[in-house]
Amino acid sequence: MPSLSVSTWSLHRALGRPAHYGPEDEGRSGSQPTSTAEMSLLELPARVAAFGIHRLEMCHFHLPRTDAAYLDELRAALSGAGVELWQFLVDAGDITDSGVAARDLRWIAGWIEVAAQLDARRVRVVAGKAAPSEEALERSLAGFRQLLPLAQGHGLRLTTENWYGLLGSPAQVRRVLDALQGEVGLCLDFGNWDGPSKYDALAEIAPYAESCHTKARFASHLEMDRDDYVRCLDLVKASGFSGPHTLIYDGPDADEWAGLRLEAEVVAPYL
Repeated sequence: MPSLSVSTWSLHRALGRPAHYGPEDEGRSGSQPTSTAEMSLLELPARVAAFGIHRLEMCHFHLPRTDAAYLDELRAALSGAGVELWQFLVDAGDITDSGVAARDLRWIAGWIEVAAQLDARRVRVVAGKAAPSEEALERSLAGFRQLLPLAQGHGLRLTTENWYGLLGSPAQVRRVLDALQGEVGLCLDFGNWDGPSKYDALAEIAPYAESCHTKARFASHLEMDRDDYVRCLDLVKASGFSGPHTLIYDGPDADEWAGLRLEAEVVAPYL
């Protein structure tokens, strides 16, 4: 049965808006708050558990440090709160850029090691930012095949997402996942695609989904586009989806907990 999860991205403001960074920022292994933080990452598992959610997805750039002592402390915070780290999100790197792919693969491999030390279940990697072409698709596949032994050696399920240029349409998503013969899973994101074909496109890839970034659209003052949200939830349910619904809130209202509460109320009947 589907369950509820939440991403650290949904609490980015509460964490003090740590700056995003990637492999181009050589030597960097952490990010500090850029605004006043409501809580630290170490405090977040207990806060999430108190909210009633016991699964978490964590963005790489929300870690302030990656040394062994800090990772041990973070793993203990998760365990102590009874929160499972369902998926670790490597939110940068481009394995389809021939100029930097080797560098980015090394950088991503480092985060797979971090995910393993945190006892994550899955690690999500961007399939590529290049426009779809046979050459770019082959580079993406080669990158995943290079990362797979490392992830599998740590007992991690490697996943990707319908995100950025390479996986901008159902045909490209199917092409990559089918070529990898089930060794890489799909995290389906409601908010990454738009336009009149959005629902048909999401329905086409929903049967591959092992988890969902269950993101609602919000206008000002926590005004949710409920029709869009329910339609996305319905099409995923129709596909037989049984994984976690990870709440994603990044609406304009600063009260992230209130946004998450509204999303959770709509998602509840689908659990």
